Amino acid sequence: MSRGRVAGRVALVTGAARGQGRAHAVRLAEEGADVIAVDVCADLENVPYPLGTAADLAETARQVERLGRRVLARQADVRDLGALRAVVDEGVAELGRLDIVCANAGVNQPAPAKDMPESVWRDVVDIDLGGVWRTCAAAIPHLIAGGRGGSLVLTSSAAGLKAYANIAHYTAAKHGVVGLTKTLAQELAPHRIRVNTVSPTQVDTPMIMNEPMYRLFCPGVAEPTREDFAPVSQAMNALPVPWVEPRDVSDAVLFLASDEARYITGVALPVDAGVLIK
Repeated sequence: MSRGRVAGRVALVTGAARGQGRAHAVRLAEEGADVIAVDVCADLENVPYPLGTAADLAETARQVERLGRRVLARQADVRDLGALRAVVDEGVAELGRLDIVCANAGVNQPAPAKDMPESVWRDVVDIDLGGVWRTCAAAIPHLIAGGRGGSLVLTSSAAGLKAYANIAHYTAAKHGVVGLTKTLAQELAPHRIRVNTVSPTQVDTPMIMNEPMYRLFCPGVAEPTREDFAPVSQAMNALPVPWVEPRDVSDAVLFLASDEARYITGVALPVDAGVLIK
C-alpha cells in the first residue's frame, strides 16, 4: 500500500502544465496521491507571455507516473464550466474518487487601471477568480458524494491580502478568491470539507519571470532582465530572498491538503517571505 501524507487520495490540479501547478501535482504524487491534471495548453490573446503547452502537460503527467502514481491529464479552459465538469467526471470515473482540489490556474497582464482595456480586465478576472469558482463548482459535488470530507486549496496571492499598483484586475481577483474561500469554508464545513488559500509572494514561474513584469517593477531600466528584477523583488520581502520557489508553495498546499491540517479551514496562508509585514 502507498505510504504518504495523502496516500490513496485523488487530487485535481488546474494550471498543471508547468509552474506552481506542476509542482503541486508532483508534490502531492510524492506523498501518495493520484492526480487529475488540467491546463488550457494554449496562449491567450490578453496574456503577454507564453503559456504552458500540451508537451508541458504531458511532462507533468510523466513526472507523476514516474513516482508510481496514476494521472489523467486533459486540456480544458477554466473559463468553460462544461469542459471542467467533463474532465472532473472522467477523472473520478477513472481514478475512483476525489479528495483534494488545487484551483491554481491564473494569469496576469500589468497595466495601470486607467489605461487597462476592458478585455484585459475581463480575461484576468474571469480566469483568476471565475476559473477558481468554476473549478470548485465542478469538483464540490464529487467531494460531497464521496462522504469522506476533503480539502480545497485555492491559489490567491499576497495581492489578495494587500494592494499592488498596476495590477488592479489581478489584485481584485485574488482578493475575491479569499472571500470565496471564506464563504465556501462555511458552506462546506457540514460535509467536513475544508477550504483554504495559499497566498505567495513572487514565485519563480513564467507568470512572474517575463518582460512585462520586469518592466512593471523596473520602470527606469530600458531593457530589464531577471537580474535587474531580483534586487527590486527582494526589497519587497522581509526575508533576504527575491522570490520563493514553486515547491515552497507546494509544501504549503500539501500541508493544507493533509490530515495535519484537519481542523484548519477558511484561512489565507501566506508563503510570502514576509512581504505582508514589510
